[in-house]
Amino acid sequence: MLNLFARAHVNRVTDPVGRWLVDRGMSPDTATVLGTVGAVAAAVGFLPRGAFVVGPIVITFFVLLDLVDGAMARARGYGTPFGAVLDSTCDRIVDGALFAALAWWALQSGDSRLAGGAALVCLVGGQLVSYVKARAESVDLRAEGGLVERAERLILGLVGTFLAGVGVPYALEVALIVLAVGTAVTLAQRIAAVHRSARERT
Repeated sequence: MLNLFARAHVNRVTDPVGRWLVDRGMSPDTATVLGTVGAVAAAVGFLPRGAFVVGPIVITFFVLLDLVDGAMARARGYGTPFGAVLDSTCDRIVDGALFAALAWWALQSGDSRLAGGAALVCLVGGQLVSYVKARAESVDLRAEGGLVERAERLILGLVGTFLAGVGVPYALEVALIVLAVGTAVTLAQRIAAVHRSARERT
C-alpha cells in the first residue's frame, strides 16, 4: 500500500545513489546480494539475542540496498530477467530471516508465545502473499495491492523491534499481532483479486 504513495519520493533519494554506484562499476545484482547477506546476518546475529536497538538499525541499512538496486538498473538503462528473479528471491529471504529471528527470540529468550506465534504467521503469510501474486501473474491474472505489502511488513516489524529495544512496553508484541492480522487480510484480498481477474477473462 505504501508503494502507491512513497515510490516517487523514494526514487528521488535513491536514483542519485544508484547512478553513483553504477559509475563506479557496481552491478545491481551485486547490490542485491550484498544487501541480502548483510540483512540476514544482522537479523540472525542480533535479534535472537534481544539486541533490539542495533539490530533494526543494521538491518535497515542493508534493506535500503534493495531500493538502490532498482535505481542502479534505471541508471544503467535496463534490467534483466535474472535480476528481477534474484531481487524477488532475495526479498523473500530477508523477510523470512527477519520474522524467523523474531520468532526465535520470542519463543526462547523472550518467552512470549503470543509474539512468537504472530511472528510465525507473519513469516508464512508474507511468503504466501508474494507467492499468490507471482503465481497469478504466471497465468496472466492480476493480484495487485493489499493492506500489508512488503514495505509495511518491514517498517512495522523493524520499528516495533526498535521501540521494544528502547523500552516501550509491548511494542514488539503489538506490532507483530497487527502485522499478523494485516497479513491474513492481505492474503484474502489477493486471492479475491485473482478470483475477480479470472472471472473477467471468462
